[in-house]
This record gives sequence, structure tokens and C-alpha cells, in this order.
Amino acid sequence: MLNFAANLSFLFTDRPFMERFVAAKNAGFDSVEYLFPYDYPAQQIKEILNDSGLEQALFNAFAGDWDAGERGLAALVGRESEFKASIEQAASYAEVLGNQRVHIMSGLADFTDSNAFETYLSNISWAADQLKLSGINALIEPINSRDMPGYFLTTPAQAGEVIQLANRANLKMQFDLYHAQIMCGDLVTHLERYWPMIDHLQVASVPHRNEPSSGEINYPYLFSWLDQKGYQGFIGCEYRPKTTTLEGLGWLSEYKRSFNG
Repeated sequence: MLNFAANLSFLFTDRPFMERFVAAKNAGFDSVEYLFPYDYPAQQIKEILNDSGLEQALFNAFAGDWDAGERGLAALVGRESEFKASIEQAASYAEVLGNQRVHIMSGLADFTDSNAFETYLSNISWAADQLKLSGINALIEPINSRDMPGYFLTTPAQAGEVIQLANRANLKMQFDLYHAQIMCGDLVTHLERYWPMIDHLQVASVPHRNEPSSGEINYPYLFSWLDQKGYQGFIGCEYRPKTTTLEGLGWLSEYKRSFNG
């Protein structure tokens, strides 16, 4: 059975962040992810994970001044020392929380700019080496240019190129089906092509980024395909509920019924 992780930055947002863990467990999730944990001590989050019986799947390294529009540091020329500090911070949190994946956002830069590309490749390679010391995979994610204009990494092909050039065994792709559908479509073909590189999946409907139960992506087909493929990783539920999180979870119940026959 597929392991769906509730993204607590998107789901259960009608309650304070630290109350969302128990809400996710009560709703049928066994794992969680979110954007950033750094507003809270790692040990405090770990205690909530333990008490609720949840597994920590993923979080992001610090991505700069989010409120000012920054979306990562890895491709930003001149920010290398800040980037390295963010990776050291992420590793220390991951060691406490027990997750083996950290998503590293690239930032707003031009993929065709040689200085930005060289900075990104150097930073990502360094980060992978540092995270490997703690048994952690470094993940990079293509994000569609409609939702995040100017983002450095926008397609699976670009992410695949970086992974090949860096040549680090623990540098993997975070493949968000929502972003990939907007940028290139043909999802199963792209999943097959990059399967050895993929270490985390995320889902949402297209075009409105709601529950994976409507829109143009045939999620029942994809979930069945992933089951048959034997996918053992997490699938992050990074979508915006149409109404409330609980009212929109019929898709998860339907998947569990179909899996159990």
C-alpha cells in the first residue's frame, strides 16, 4: 500500500501547526511532511511525532527570506556561506526528527546562466556530501513556472541533468506530479524515465492544486501503477483542500478500499 504523507503546511491549516500532527494521525495518515520546521525546537517536534506515532517524511532546508519572495539559496551567486549554514541546520534537524530526506530549493535564477548553474551544481554537490554523513538524501524538485515564475529548476529533464552531473548517490529527485503535469505532462513516461533518480513523490490536482480526486490527472490509474511498480517511498499530499481537509479526504478512503479489494 502506498504511504501518503500529510503536508502540514497545506493540510489542517485551520489549527495551529503543532496541533496538525495529531489531526493528521486521526485522519488516517501515518507520516507527515511540511515546508520548514525551524520555528520550533527539533526535540519538541520529535516528541509530538513519537506521541502521535507518525513518521517524519521530509522537510525543506531554509530557503531564505520567504516573506520577501526568496525561494531557496542553492543557485544564488554570492550566498554560498548562507547556503552551507542552511544545510548544516537541516542536517541537525533531520538527525533529531529521524527523516532521511531533505528538499533543497534552488531559488530564483536563470537555468541558462552559467554562473548560476555552476553555483547551483557546486552547492548541491557539497550539500549531498554533507547530508550523506548523516545518512540523508538531498532532494531537488522541479517547480512549475506558472506558480513560481523565475524558479531555477522547472522540469524533470533539468533535475535529471543536475543529478547526472553531480554524480552523488544520495542526490535524488522529488517528483511532484502536479508540477510535472503543468510543465510536461506524459507522467508515466517521465516517471519511467527518471525512476532510478526519484526518491519522493507529491500529488495535487491540476489545474487548481486541490485534492487528487478531480481535474485532468487520472490519479486512480497512477496510484495503481505505483502499487504495481512497487513504490516504497512517501507520497506527499501537498494540495489545497477545496473546503476542509477532512471533508476532502474521500480520495484516500477510496484508494484504501480499492487496494484492499
